[in-house]
Amino acid sequence: MTFANKPSIPRVALEGMAGEISTLIVGCDNKNSLDEAQALWDAWWDAGGNAFDTAFVYGRGLHEQVLGQWLRQRGVGEEARVIVKGAHTPHCVPEAIAEQLEISLDRLGLNHAPVYIMHRDNLDVPVGEFVDALNALVDQGLIGALGGSNWSAERFVEAETYASARGLRRLSILNNNLSLAVMEKPVWAGCITSNSPEMLGYLRQSGATHLSWSSQARGYFIDESERTELPADTAPDTCFSSLGNEERRRRAETLAHERGVKTHNIATAWVLAQAFPSLALIGPRTIEEIETTLPALDLDLTEAEVAWLNLEREER
Repeated sequence: MTFANKPSIPRVALEGMAGEISTLIVGCDNKNSLDEAQALWDAWWDAGGNAFDTAFVYGRGLHEQVLGQWLRQRGVGEEARVIVKGAHTPHCVPEAIAEQLEISLDRLGLNHAPVYIMHRDNLDVPVGEFVDALNALVDQGLIGALGGSNWSAERFVEAETYASARGLRRLSILNNNLSLAVMEKPVWAGCITSNSPEMLGYLRQSGATHLSWSSQARGYFIDESERTELPADTAPDTCFSSLGNEERRRRAETLAHERGVKTHNIATAWVLAQAFPSLALIGPRTIEEIETTLPALDLDLTEAEVAWLNLEREER
């Protein structure tokens, strides 16, 4: 499918990964068959997106299998930048990583994960044990860029310090929720938001790469009548409703009206416009949802607008 006035999806390099990855990444946790997924992922690829996010636990393995089927049928396994996640609670232990990775790569039909992210942290495990387990797989040529999902800044820094002192590949990607709406209630147990003064300060100071899941706050910035129906306990108003977020949405609506775009385009652009390398995971369920997301790429938010939208300043 060809999109009218299609913006170019920027691509960036990641430490430890060959080639470049699109700054928008499509989530692969909502398609149960190739018939469901094919048209959507074909459209995503044709729009210039080359990044896919998956995980060992999604669909109890089914969603990795479906993505693998599409990659083989399309013949783009070498070109795609697949983010593979493993070690989810209760299996967030170093010894589970290699075993799960082998299964994931087999499902996907790949011999290498361009990006590997630990799906959770386990505070009962010394951080060095995770770094060592990941670097053993780096040495085998099985994984590229490394990251942690739902990790605190403190543990992330500790892992970086451990790796640096031993000449090992570090965790260079933090994969928490980062959206213009602050996550007030964890979408799932153990989830962490990066939209806090402390975490944003760390990211701005360190320059670490951030890859946001639920970058559009599960539809919080979309008119309620147009939202995809989600379970009540993970719905946007359940997890993101607050007076502060209502004001963020109001400001996004104001700026969207001025720019002639949709409110959720402003919210997506906010994630991409951070003062540190910032990538955004999106979860389109239809081709139209891809098309209506792409205008965010044409928006160039100023530093003042980024701060104003997030209530960090009163004036633009």
